[in-house]
Amino acid sequence: MAADETDERGFFDEQPLALKHGRQPARKSSHTGHRERLRQRFREAGAGALADYELLELLLFRSIPRADTKARAKALLKRFGSLAEVLGAPEHLLREVDDIGEGAALDLKIVAAAAQRMMRSEIKGREVLSSWTQVIDYCRASMAFEDREQFRILFLDKKNALIADEVQQTGTVDHTPVYPREIVRRALELSATAVILVHNHPSGDPTPSRADIDMTKTIVASAKPLGIAVHDHIIIGKKGHASMKGLLLI
Repeated sequence: MAADETDERGFFDEQPLALKHGRQPARKSSHTGHRERLRQRFREAGAGALADYELLELLLFRSIPRADTKARAKALLKRFGSLAEVLGAPEHLLREVDDIGEGAALDLKIVAAAAQRMMRSEIKGREVLSSWTQVIDYCRASMAFEDREQFRILFLDKKNALIADEVQQTGTVDHTPVYPREIVRRALELSATAVILVHNHPSGDPTPSRADIDMTKTIVASAKPLGIAVHDHIIIGKKGHASMKGLLLI
């Protein structure tokens, strides 16, 4: 089998298939030494010893097995601004970066999804109001870098433990339709006694708009007669968040 026909082996595997019948293996890539040194630094010193672009390189090693990944990692950070924004970027925008193909973009989204799932597991079943920093971190990881508005609801039981986390609506770049009766109906279905409302502002500015405030008051008024409390409405932006309760708006 010719060297250029060696099986790439797809997702998360950067090693070529062993050649059979005693033939010599293909010559090692000139990038092999750099990759091994970077891996060794990670093993010995941990993630804190690596710059963001180096961590991104480590992720790209698996998707781009035989090419330089440093330039690609730096190009991603230049395009999106931070490691969090790279992982949060939509797949189609990742593919717009030079030499980031479909496989690499999908692998980055898988890593992002795994990180979000891990953060959600940290708050699932726990008393949410005493784990507020983790709740905010999870919401930021899930929504801060979306290019369209999402309206998410965290449903809580009588002990304020998380029952469910659902995206009710996805809208446009600056608007999401919200239906208070649907929020209340779903809370009753789940036997939730409280909710936390969350939505993102793709513009990056988490400041509540007048429409946000009015909509929240409508939801509060609809839920209260049925014994469902609205603990807060959090607005997530790229650089921070706003709490309507903290701003004394509810």
